[in-house]
Amino acid sequence: MSEETIPLYEYHAWANKIVFSHLHILPEDIWNQNLTSVFPSIHQLLSHMLASDVLWLSVMCERPFEEARAARNRLIEETGTETLTGMRTRFDETVDQYRTFLNQSNPALIIPLAHPHYGTFNSTLSAVVQHVVNHGTYHRGNLTAMLHQLGHQGVPTDYVFYLYQA
Repeated sequence: MSEETIPLYEYHAWANKIVFSHLHILPEDIWNQNLTSVFPSIHQLLSHMLASDVLWLSVMCERPFEEARAARNRLIEETGTETLTGMRTRFDETVDQYRTFLNQSNPALIIPLAHPHYGTFNSTLSAVVQHVVNHGTYHRGNLTAMLHQLGHQGVPTDYVFYLYQA
């Protein structure tokens, strides 16, 4: 794997770990508290993030997009009643799957991406990993806004903080 791809993914894994550590010290009732936001609850936001990471790993493994999307939808349904601890375990398991896959893959691998509404194109594996990381960063920002709405602080997960700790 390229010198940039694995560290970039490791940042994503680190940032999610920091988020879960932070959520565990906050009041338990915020997990499913209804919000007027991008997602109706923190739980549903994290369920979406997990399911998206799983979807993109499936795509990187060259499974058809429709199959990956169906698996994502099942996972969102499965995690509908998941606890914070259970969700963290699922995230950790997904990180392990990514690490195994990325350590065995070529970052220049060309992956065909076919979406029923947007069309088809070929992408490198490293570009898809970049998308996964960007998606996670975007939604961790949503999470911070949601936490502020609930009267709590977010936790800094900027890439530079990862670099300071790496």
